[in-house]
Amino acid sequence: MKFKKPNLLVLIILAILSGTLCGWFFNESLTRIFITFNSIFSNFLGFCIPLIIIGFVTPAISELGSKAGKLLLVTVTLAYAATLGAGFLSYFVSDTFFPTLLEGQNLISDTEMAKELPPYFTINMPAVIDIMSALVLSFVVCIGLTQIKSSTSTIKRATEEFREIISLIIAKIIVPLLPIYIFGIFVKMSFTGEVNSILLAFSKVILVIFALHLFWLLFLYSIGALFSKGEKNPFKLLGTMLPAYFTALGTSSSAATIPVTLRQTIKMGVDKDIAGFTVPLCATIDLSGSALKIVACSIALMMLKDIPYDFGLFAYFVSMMGIALVAAPGVPGGSIMAALGLLTSILGFSDSDCGLMIALYIAMDSFGTACNVTGDGALSLIINRFYPSDKTEAAIV
Repeated sequence: MKFKKPNLLVLIILAILSGTLCGWFFNESLTRIFITFNSIFSNFLGFCIPLIIIGFVTPAISELGSKAGKLLLVTVTLAYAATLGAGFLSYFVSDTFFPTLLEGQNLISDTEMAKELPPYFTINMPAVIDIMSALVLSFVVCIGLTQIKSSTSTIKRATEEFREIISLIIAKIIVPLLPIYIFGIFVKMSFTGEVNSILLAFSKVILVIFALHLFWLLFLYSIGALFSKGEKNPFKLLGTMLPAYFTALGTSSSAATIPVTLRQTIKMGVDKDIAGFTVPLCATIDLSGSALKIVACSIALMMLKDIPYDFGLFAYFVSMMGIALVAAPGVPGGSIMAALGLLTSILGFSDSDCGLMIALYIAMDSFGTACNVTGDGALSLIINRFYPSDKTEAAIV
């Protein structure tokens, strides 16, 4: 008999719970074994981050550029604006309410206890290129590829093949080892006494993020209703999209939900040709729900660790994240993988901070995906107003 392999969310939750429990009973020697594994894995992850950026950003943006057309430009601009809007909403709400919600809660810094628990050994894996250089290189190559008309371009094929290699590394190495990595993080935090503060704080943060998702969807559909050619009630429009929302909750995959999202978007009155273009495209480039989660969790973690921040820092972070998330690979937690480089280079997160962000993100992955795909319907309503079906083909060319 074949047993169904547990999905990543289940494994992450088990890793958090078992790591917390084991940290209370493990002695120092046993705890250091997992600290050693985490040290090696985090070094490998740091080595891979610039490669992930190059491997996904370059072909993703160059492919969009090769399909240049008015409808594509409008859709990409609208999706990017939605991602920015969600990110800034999350920033202002988090900055306003988290100081009260997290008052009196601080994490033990990584100084004294961490020094007493070094890894048994580590393997240094310096990145071949730094994060910002990887981003700039990706943009430079993208610009060049959009100007190359040949479909047989050697560089273009190389970027596509490199993306496949990076996808395999993520799917076959990084993702399978993530539960062990997160288990090690929570073992260490439980051993050092940090875990109670983390779990208490982020139980509140998760509730705020869920409320933000609902508010954002109501906001998007209130705007979509203004542009709708048929139904003007945003609650009814949102109700029509609920099958897509719950499908995304179950699958945690925007791609797997596309057929349902497409069907429900057409039911709202969007032309078939428009929906057939915008829904699959927005499944890749509209990451509003992901932006809400990443920004809120980042601010909460920075508050808990007394890391200073301001609006200018997050304006830069959100703007760059809106571009980086386009590269999110089709694996669970792809958005947070694409954002890791920005978390370290812009917000200054440590390896342990990034590990915690991965755990928190994947624990809420299905809700962010549901917000992403449901929001695609609202964007389609807006685009449908300006591009009727008979003009769609001309707009794409």
